[in-house]
This record gives sequence, structure tokens and C-alpha cells, in this order.
Amino acid sequence: MAGGTGSRLSPLTEIINKHLLPVGRVPMIFHPIQKLVEAGIDQILVVTGGNCPDGFLSLIKDGTQLGAKNVYYAYQQGAGGIAAALKLAKDFVGDESFAVVLGDNIFLDSLKPHVAAYEQQPDKGRAKVFLTKVPDPTRFGCPEFDPEDSTKINKIIEKPVHPPSNYAVIGVYFYPPTVFEEVLPSLTPSARGELEVSDINNHYLAQDKLDYAILEGGWSDAGTWPSWEEANKLFH
Repeated sequence: MAGGTGSRLSPLTEIINKHLLPVGRVPMIFHPIQKLVEAGIDQILVVTGGNCPDGFLSLIKDGTQLGAKNVYYAYQQGAGGIAAALKLAKDFVGDESFAVVLGDNIFLDSLKPHVAAYEQQPDKGRAKVFLTKVPDPTRFGCPEFDPEDSTKINKIIEKPVHPPSNYAVIGVYFYPPTVFEEVLPSLTPSARGELEVSDINNHYLAQDKLDYAILEGGWSDAGTWPSWEEANKLFH
């Protein structure tokens, strides 16, 4: 997912899509693609929007230089949120489970063992999210853990004023293909006018079909000036 306006990194994003900015010595978008390829996912759809959509095609091309077998592209009109962008992947996904990675999520841990475990689970209708500790959980979807069972998530609150934990749900999600028929059509826009990915995850929570893993390595969403700086520090 590489859309959005990137307004928090203005004025740079007035002339270039945020995900084309450098993190370390390569464009930001290279990092999530390489994490997917490392995990054995080599059929990739890049969903972009806003300005410079041609930059992705010029940069990534068919993806073979990054190890991908094929890279496809979709364009999101407007800014309807991650869940709205996800609708554009329906025909690409077909009847297979899939991973979603936000293009500004920079992390060190490998997804390979998590992909293997997800593929081997007997219940193919489950979803999975990833958590990490953050100093500012008000910026993210924040999990509320059950006070009687600290390993269980009761709900995920999007950008809470009073965070129930110091964890964030990062921009990596595993979903079954049924999400397109069973979940996305029932979503309604939030107060900020977007279809929230937290609503997808809360749907699976309500069905007792949401798993999670905690990433312990470095992570940054590279969406603000401080977090973009932190992302670059990961690759000094």
C-alpha cells in the first residue's frame, strides 16, 4: 500500500510520493517489497495514489531486480483509507490468502517464519496482525489487552486519546480471501471519512479469528519527520 498524500512530510511530498523518498540508500518502497520477497511472497501488487504514480513503474518495473516474480499496479482515486485501497486488490488476490504491508513500514524482523506458520494453520479463515512497542501509541491502532488474560486482545482502538497499552498495530496484516466478501462491504467511514483497517481487524476479533505476533526488532512507520529520521537510523 503506497498511496495517501504524505502531508506530514510536506513540502517534500508536494512534488513526490512519500514512498519514493529514501530510507537508507534505497527508496522507502524497496524495504517492504524486499521483506515480502524474503518471506517467499513474490507476486506483489503495489496500490498507489496521489502524485507520481509513474515513479513506481519507473523505479520498480517488473520487480525482478528486487527478487519478485511479478509486480502489478493499481491506482486509488482519492484518499479513502487503507481498507478502501484494499478493495482494489480483490481480483489480484483471487482465492488465496495474502499479506498487506504499508509502504512506509520499515522493520528489521523477518516475516518468513510468520508466513510459514500462517500457511500451515488448519483454519484458513483467520487473520493475523503484528504489534510492536512504541512511545506514541496515540498515532496508531492500539490494542487493548484483556485484564484477566494479558495474552488476549479485547479490541483495537484507532488513534486513541488515552491508549490502553504501549503497543501499536503496525502496518503488516495477513488476511484470508474471504475478507473481500465478508468484511469490506460492511465497513462504514470513520469520523475522519476513511474506511479503517482497525475495523477489519476488530471484525476478526469479534469472530475469535484474529491472531497476533510481536515484532521485537527495530520498526518505524516513516510517516512523520521524526519517524522518517528513525527509519533512516535503522540502516546507518
